Amino acid sequence: MKRNAVTKIMPLVLAGALLVGCGKSTPAQQTSNAQEESLPSGEVSLRVWGAEEDEALVNQIIDSFVAEYGSEASFNITFEAHSESGVKDEVLNDVLNAPDVFTFADDQLRAMVAAGVLREVPNGSEIAGRNLDAASEAASINGTLYAYPLTADNGYFLYYNDEVIRPEDAETMDGLLAAASAAGQQVFMEMGSGWYMYSFFGGTDMEMGLGDDGISTYCNWNAKYTKITGADVASAMLAIGNNPAFVASDEEGFVAGAAAGKYAAGISGVWDENGIKEAWGEHYAAVKLPTYTVAGQQLQMSSYAGYKLIGVNSYSKNAAWAAVFADWMTNEQNQTLRFEMRGQGPSNIAASNSGAVAESKALKALQQQATFASLQRVGGTYWDPASVFGNAMADGNPSGKDLQTLLNDMVYGITGEETTGDAEGAEEAAVEESEEAEATEEEATEEDTEE
Repeated sequence: MKRNAVTKIMPLVLAGALLVGCGKSTPAQQTSNAQEESLPSGEVSLRVWGAEEDEALVNQIIDSFVAEYGSEASFNITFEAHSESGVKDEVLNDVLNAPDVFTFADDQLRAMVAAGVLREVPNGSEIAGRNLDAASEAASINGTLYAYPLTADNGYFLYYNDEVIRPEDAETMDGLLAAASAAGQQVFMEMGSGWYMYSFFGGTDMEMGLGDDGISTYCNWNAKYTKITGADVASAMLAIGNNPAFVASDEEGFVAGAAAGKYAAGISGVWDENGIKEAWGEHYAAVKLPTYTVAGQQLQMSSYAGYKLIGVNSYSKNAAWAAVFADWMTNEQNQTLRFEMRGQGPSNIAASNSGAVAESKALKALQQQATFASLQRVGGTYWDPASVFGNAMADGNPSGKDLQTLLNDMVYGITGEETTGDAEGAEEAAVEESEEAEATEEEATEEDTEE
C-alpha cells in the first residue's frame, strides 16, 4: 500500500525574512480580495464555532468585522462554543447544519477536504503569503490551501533555569541530566505520551505515519536494518529513564515542580510560559530540544507541531461572506489580539515579528525547534501502544522483556501487522508494493489498448 510519510515542516524562523522591505497593510486591505465574486447584501447570518475560552475574543472580532463591513450587509453573527479537537466528527455528521465558520486542529484537514466540506480558499496565494510557511503547509494539501492559518504554537521545546543549567548544558540530554543532578534537581519529560515520545524516533531513518486510507498507521520503529535501529532508540530511552535525574510523570505537573525547586528543566509548550516565568523569574530560558545519545552518536530530538486553522463550510448559505469573515478573523490585527487575550502564538508573519509576540522566549524556542518538527499525521491506533512502550522505558522496563519484543509489540499494536523488524520483511513489502504498481500499470495499458 502506498504510504504518506510524516510531513516535515519548514523552519518558521525563515519566514520572517519575507517581512524585509514590505510595508504593512491595514486589516481592510488584507481582506479586500477575499472573494472574487460580488458579495451579497441584505440579511447575512453566520454561525461561528470556537473554543469556549475564545468567546470574549471572537465576540470582539465579530464587533470589529461588523464595524468594517456593516454598510455592505445586515449581519447576524453568533458564536457557539465547541471543542476544536472534535470539530471534524461533528461537522461531518451533519454538514448541512454545521456552522459557517469553525476553528479546528490541522490534523482534521484531510478528512474534511475529502468530504467536500472544505474547498480551495479563493485567495489562497494572498493568505499563504502573509502566514508562516509551515502554517500554510499545514492548511494545504498538495500545495492547495483549504483553510485559513490561525495559530502556530502547538509544539514543544525545552525550558530551563539558567541559574542551574548553562546554555551549553542545554544542548544535550546528557548535559541537562548531569547539571540537574549536580544541583540536586531533575529534568521533566512525559516520555509515556506518544506525542512527546515521537521525539526519540522522529530524527532516525525509521518511519511512522498515516496510511493513504486516512485511518491506518504504518510504522517500522522495530526495524533492525536501519542506520539507527529500534533497539538502539529503546536502549537510549531506557538509559534516560533509569537516570535518577530524569522524571517522566508528575501529578502536580511540570510548572508546580519547577516552582518547588524540583525541576531545573523540562520539555513542554507555550501554554506553560507564564507559569515557568513565575517559577524561575528572570532565570527562565527556552530553546529547541536537546540532542540525545543513541548508537554512540548525538541525534537531535524531533517534535510534533500543530496548528489551529479556520475553516469555511462549503455548504454555507453565506459562503462568500463566511470566507471574508474567516479572512478577517485571521488577519494580523486579530491574531495579535488573540495573543494578547489568549496567549496563542500567531501564524501571521507580521504579527509574530512585532510587539510582545516577538519578545516571547517560548515562541522563539518553538521557531528554533520547527526545523526538527513534523506535522502530526497518525491514526488512532498509535497512541495507546506508544504510551505503553514509553512508560515501560521511563519505568526501567519493569517487565524485563527483551527490548526487541517490546518494540515488536508496540508496532503490532500500531499497525495490526506482525513484524520482527528484519530487513526481509521490508524487502517483501517493497516487492509486494512494486508488483501491485506493475499490475495497475498493466491494467491501464490493457484499457488503453481496448479503447
